[in-house]
Amino acid sequence: MHPIQPVILSGGAGSRLWPLSREAFPKQFLPLGSEHSMLQATWKRVKAISERGAIVVANVEHRFIVAEQLREVQGKPDAIVLEPMGRNTAPAIALAAIEATRNGQDALLLVLPSDHVVSNESSFHAAVDAAAEFARQGRLVTFGVVPTRAETGYGYIKRGKTTTDQASLVECFVEKPDESTAERYVESGEYLWNSGMFVFLASRYLQELDRLNPAILASCRKALALAHRDDDFVRVDVAEFSACPSDSIDYAVMEKSECAMVVPLDAGWSDLGSWCALWEIAEKDAEGNAFEADTLSIACSNNYVLSNRLVAMVGLDNIVVVDTDDALLVGHRESVQKVKDIVGELKRCGRTHATTHRKVYRPWGSYDSVDAGQRFQVKRITVKPGAALSLQMHHHRAEHWIVVSGTARVTRGDEVLLLAENQSTYIPLGVVHRLENPGKVPLELIEVQSGSYLGEDDIVRFEDVYGRIAGSPLHESTP
Repeated sequence: MHPIQPVILSGGAGSRLWPLSREAFPKQFLPLGSEHSMLQATWKRVKAISERGAIVVANVEHRFIVAEQLREVQGKPDAIVLEPMGRNTAPAIALAAIEATRNGQDALLLVLPSDHVVSNESSFHAAVDAAAEFARQGRLVTFGVVPTRAETGYGYIKRGKTTTDQASLVECFVEKPDESTAERYVESGEYLWNSGMFVFLASRYLQELDRLNPAILASCRKALALAHRDDDFVRVDVAEFSACPSDSIDYAVMEKSECAMVVPLDAGWSDLGSWCALWEIAEKDAEGNAFEADTLSIACSNNYVLSNRLVAMVGLDNIVVVDTDDALLVGHRESVQKVKDIVGELKRCGRTHATTHRKVYRPWGSYDSVDAGQRFQVKRITVKPGAALSLQMHHHRAEHWIVVSGTARVTRGDEVLLLAENQSTYIPLGVVHRLENPGKVPLELIEVQSGSYLGEDDIVRFEDVYGRIAGSPLHESTP
């Protein structure tokens, strides 16, 4: 019997949950509907039914976030496969399937997006058991969520001939419908929401992909054959993977395969694909308001508010308010799906708000840009115990460092300084330097930058333990 091999897809951008979710730190890394991040919650969900470590497929820019979040929940992945660019789900799953069969043995893949919520895990596990039985017989099984309403934000699966009470053949997949069509689908009882979750043997998926879209499989095989392996990280070859066609598993395989089956899933599922979905799962007051903030409201109903500061509301109904350190979203619940268009406009205008938060995470810790002006910028920097920034220099800026708490080891040219709380140092323009935390507690410091150009790309690295030097097989574009 083939044991279950979890595969977690973590490559999404989560743009419909902007401004909380952004490309550099998307929704799967946020604690939405749980004390854990959505990635962590997915990991814990699959560990309950599989002794194997998951294969995680992620964007290369997120590799340190994935590794750190899994470490926080004692997650030891079998591999973290890193995509240099997104090519949709068909290639991502192909990479996982090839990786799962490297030892020459087959594997039963349980493929899950990292950004879904499942509130009834016992029902989910029962559905997985049912799907696994058909998958071991060579079927490609997907989960169809039993609809609770006429939803226009999801694709649908039409059930065909019923094989058992637990599964049906797939008659067809249909795109997101308009409202009247969605109502007709739900009333018929023949349609299920397309969840984007699957169970199948790795060998069967690769066989069907080779038959239906051989170019995808060929590119993925070449990209993995030339991959650089570093501990848990598997960085696929950039040139080969960039040549891979981009397609979803539905279009590339499931819609064309005669082996597709669907198992109904009634387990409190949501993909949290919009702020309306967050409102639906949140705890509400008597007027239907979901307030994740210090909120004063008068004559308000059915609103969703998320903020770190006081929000006062008067006479508002069906409104979404999401307040972050550097951006504020206000919209009607019926129109908030269009926030994706806001993200597109931000990108078109070259605004960084589409991709990064004010607080930016790095493998060594994080920095928060608390103030900026003409020729200066102020950051609050946190360095994890034992971590170190790269040995670097800047052409256009000088830096002042003031230790708030912890201990800093500073390399400044030929000097090495040890700074404690309330001590400071100055890094002149052009001087090679490095910041390290040799202590057992986080290092907190204030950095004041001054100069003619303060962009994050004004960094020349000479040494870096995280492989972020140009020419290194681990090089990435983030500062």
